[in-house]
Amino acid sequence: MSKPLIVPANYHSLLDLDQTEKAIKLVKDTFQQQLSAELQLRRVTAPLFVLKGTGINDDLNGSERKVSFPIKDMNDATAEVVNSLAKWKRMALADYDIPYSNGIYTDMNAIRPDEDFSNIHSIYVDQWDWERVITESERTVDFLKYIVRKIYEALKRTEYMVYENYSSIQPVLPHDITILHSEELLLMYPHLPPREREFEAAKKYGAVFIIGIGGMLANGEQHDGRAPDYDDWSTPTINGYKGLNGDIILWNPLLETSFEVSSMGIRVDREALLRQLEICGVQERAEMLFHKRLLSGNLPLSIGGGIGQSRICMFYLRKAHIGEVQSSIWPLELIEQCRKNNIFLL
Repeated sequence: MSKPLIVPANYHSLLDLDQTEKAIKLVKDTFQQQLSAELQLRRVTAPLFVLKGTGINDDLNGSERKVSFPIKDMNDATAEVVNSLAKWKRMALADYDIPYSNGIYTDMNAIRPDEDFSNIHSIYVDQWDWERVITESERTVDFLKYIVRKIYEALKRTEYMVYENYSSIQPVLPHDITILHSEELLLMYPHLPPREREFEAAKKYGAVFIIGIGGMLANGEQHDGRAPDYDDWSTPTINGYKGLNGDIILWNPLLETSFEVSSMGIRVDREALLRQLEICGVQERAEMLFHKRLLSGNLPLSIGGGIGQSRICMFYLRKAHIGEVQSSIWPLELIEQCRKNNIFLL
């Protein structure tokens, strides 16, 4: 079901169609160069689909359907379009023999047919997936924060490059990103649900990183769901809090809402994987290809994540709808509603 369309008052795009297409390229070229330099990543090619049953695909929250099809020349073995490349990237680090403190990034394209249409949601997903080799001593909250701040620097420099080329788009990102744990957010806003806590924090600080996505909070609820086999959301850290992962969330001044642009984290080690499979009641996954490689010590320790390409293009170019920066499929009634409000979908 589509969510209600948010229409900014008196909305008109600051860029025409030709400017928009050029600006999309500017944003994507600039950001991936900045990200690569900050985190020492090299670009690699990546699959659009993987074999079902290998454990390589991302299960997201565990309820989303995967797009799949039979492969004629492989006895109709089933392939699945990737939901993300979280596990594939870690295998690639091992297979490509990527050295410590270096990593990889790639363009990830996915189809998520169960997404509800909204200003920021489409059934087509495009993001930069990245992964970097770390050491055991770097599996800490402090190192996670260090990487978050490096990514934020890439975001800020990209914003300035947009301003340099399109002076009508004024920079809005704060100088620093504020880092909070989901337990701290719960203490700050105990009577609000998670999404509204994010809204208030993003509005207050402009840019936040919320640590601890997937584990149970003090009130017995999750801030949000995470699959058990890529991010480490169950390892105890400081102040009795748990989790070595999180989301980067910006305040979107056009839509006047919180705006998630990245999900990332330190990945599970052997102990965290076994613990999280048990917590989620899916211990049978330990027999899958990816999980066997991890449990046998065949995969490096790593940190990684995904950064939404269309999301940051929306943000930088002050677009009201994700369909203004990506070509996808939309309900006819949504297309008409957008047109009436000067929102023209690609």
